[in-house]
Amino acid sequence: MRSQSIVVTMAKKTAWITPYKKQKKLLILKTSLFFQCFVTAGVCLNMSSQGVVVGYAAILLPQLKRPGSEIPIDDSSGSWIASIMGFTLVAGNFIVPLIMANYGRKTANIISIIPMLIGWFGIVFAGSVEVMLFARALQGLAMGMSSSIGPVLIGEYASPKNRGAFLMLMSIAIGIGVLGVHTMGSFMTWQHTALICAIVVFMDLLIVIYSPETPSWLADQGRYDESRKVFRWLRGDGEEEELQRIVQTSVMVRESKAEISSSETLVKKIRRNIAYFRMTIAKKEFHKPIFIMIHIYTFGQWSGANILATYTSLVFENVIGPGSNVALLLITLGIQRVISNTSALIVIRKMKRRSMLLATGCINIFAYLSQAAYSYAKEHDMLPFDHPMIGVVLIHIHMFSIATGTIPLPLVLAGELFPLEFRSLAGGISVLFFSGNTFITIKTFTYLSSTLGLYGAYCLYAAVVCYSLVVALMFLPETKDRTLQDIEDEFRGRALSPEEVKATQSLTSLKFNNLDRRCSSPML
Repeated sequence: MRSQSIVVTMAKKTAWITPYKKQKKLLILKTSLFFQCFVTAGVCLNMSSQGVVVGYAAILLPQLKRPGSEIPIDDSSGSWIASIMGFTLVAGNFIVPLIMANYGRKTANIISIIPMLIGWFGIVFAGSVEVMLFARALQGLAMGMSSSIGPVLIGEYASPKNRGAFLMLMSIAIGIGVLGVHTMGSFMTWQHTALICAIVVFMDLLIVIYSPETPSWLADQGRYDESRKVFRWLRGDGEEEELQRIVQTSVMVRESKAEISSSETLVKKIRRNIAYFRMTIAKKEFHKPIFIMIHIYTFGQWSGANILATYTSLVFENVIGPGSNVALLLITLGIQRVISNTSALIVIRKMKRRSMLLATGCINIFAYLSQAAYSYAKEHDMLPFDHPMIGVVLIHIHMFSIATGTIPLPLVLAGELFPLEFRSLAGGISVLFFSGNTFITIKTFTYLSSTLGLYGAYCLYAAVVCYSLVVALMFLPETKDRTLQDIEDEFRGRALSPEEVKATQSLTSLKFNNLDRRCSSPML
């Protein structure tokens, strides 16, 4: 009897402890998810500035072209104001890999926010075209930095289960930024709109300051206790295997670097850096993701997001017709973009990346060619029946393809394809094509639409999107629900052995001292 009572007592205790452990585990998961959301908020607010800066031109240029404007502009100066930020994106792309590698992801994120903040205040107090161009150039510099930082931060902060959704949030943030600035600009002056934008950027700066450094970078610097602490703060205790893998890999790499550095002369260091850079370029896990992301970024930037955000009035006039309610169409298009982005956030958790890329790419090409055919027939009086809603529907289909795939997917893939060892440099190189395509599409659209017509320009854009889509699908591996290490191993063709990991040096080690900075900067 006594033994039976002991068994019953133990069963009762177990029955009480088991739900408690489950509740405690659920609480830890919820807490870690909250912390991941907090750090993601800082990244997303920074990324939303890209949408705000691009969309700001749509409300700035019409106000500056009005009679009696404080800063009178013509078509040439207007196109430079709209596109100069795409040109200075390149400088941000070159700067940010060095900052990320030497001073950390968090520091780079803070530094990227400062030019954006100065740029908005510069616009508020601008009294000439030159000041306006300088302010927009600073914002482009910040955009170039955040384009590289955002996907890297999310990729290193978030767990594989939530990574795709968090990366998609960056696209939603960009869409909200476009909607917000278009809405404010429809009812406020460009100065007041810029001031509100500056306040939002300052709030983002506070969030980033209170966010931690990423566990991967801390481990790469040998700060293993901090790395474990931050990792568990972000992920809880359920992903210890990934944490151990990060730490063990970093330990082996640092030991290898220490052995090499202790026995090297100055000349040997320079030769090693040059040889290592050449060896890095030849690695499949380095150049394959860059080649893919070049085409993915081209695909995204030529899909029409910048055109619909910057030259909205021109597109409405050619597709819908003159006399349309531009303010109302701007707001409704922005709302549709945010809704589509949010829908994509749900879909991307269930749908494979390649399938989503193909589906949205085909819709985008269809939207381009449909608008081209419709505007051509409209201009040459070839339509048997016409109504403004036809043009509205075609533009919304175009925006649907942009919001669900052509803009968010490049951001998602940029956070998944690059291996940790080369992430700063590889991300910076590939984003050069992001910035170059941004500048080209915005700067040349008015010229193409005036010489080729909107239909000719749209046919050209559709051809570029089609080419980029085909190439990307030929080489892009499926990345959904896979760890970053698994993706890297697929590019390489196999997993690294412990001996190979130990023999490998992190690319960031080329910049550990002043000499290495001087050696590596020209190559970057």
